[in-house]
Amino acid sequence: MKTYKPTSPGRRNGSVVEYRKKLTSTKNDPLKRLTKGRKQTGGRNSSGRITVLNRGAGNKRVYRDIDFRYNKKDIPARVEQIEYDPYRSGFIARVVYADGERRYILAPQTLTAGSTFIVSETAKPAVGNRLPLSAIPIGTYVYNVELKPGAGARIARSAGNNAEVVAHDAGYTQIKLPSSEIRRVISTAWASIGSVSNEEYRLVNRGKAGRARHMGERPKTRGSAKNAVDHPHGGGEGRSPRGHRRQRTKQGRPTGKGQKTRSPKKYSNTFIVRRRKPGRLMGGKR
Repeated sequence: MKTYKPTSPGRRNGSVVEYRKKLTSTKNDPLKRLTKGRKQTGGRNSSGRITVLNRGAGNKRVYRDIDFRYNKKDIPARVEQIEYDPYRSGFIARVVYADGERRYILAPQTLTAGSTFIVSETAKPAVGNRLPLSAIPIGTYVYNVELKPGAGARIARSAGNNAEVVAHDAGYTQIKLPSSEIRRVISTAWASIGSVSNEEYRLVNRGKAGRARHMGERPKTRGSAKNAVDHPHGGGEGRSPRGHRRQRTKQGRPTGKGQKTRSPKKYSNTFIVRRRKPGRLMGGKR
């Protein structure tokens, strides 16, 4: 991490990841055939209505087409370079397979230019390799975990994250997610060995509001500062309490402070072995 000297109010307490020490290429020039255009929605749906708050503006970005399916099996691949991706918190790696095809993948920690990996049922549980959950030993850390075989990675994809294989039972593998939830996943689903790169991402202090605007985040107004018609916490003469026990969203749904927001009849509830533990790090009570 690099921390700036307080030469101005915006620099005070600001910090960044030292990309020059982490990346092979810092020119931000991705392979053109592995990129595509992506329209910025500003949080609006097809009707032009804002459905996701506090989004908008930001610098223009080029979308990198990341391979989350890993459908080239039993073909060894070599990492050409580690690059930055503005659309995700972890770093990405440009790899070339033995047949000459190039793709982008989500880079794990300790993977460097020149490293090799393989996607195979008989692969060793080494960092970067990808294999079915049934072939991964208990206690191994994995990322890019599938929920359905062949559907692509869904779990543990953000910077520094991983899931832990804790048990194998009756055709299912139990994995411990970053939220502390233990979940059953069918053992024929695939996962990559290791943890996602850029583990220092969570330590970054933006230092000023302008950095958030460049990233496409608009200012957020407190619910208690709004009118009663605009938010359940709004209204009142002066600095008033919210008027009801549970904290709520603009739509009136419970949020934060360790409250359960998951639907009690959600289809995937049968796959949860142990619910997550709301605590100080999860926004709940100690």
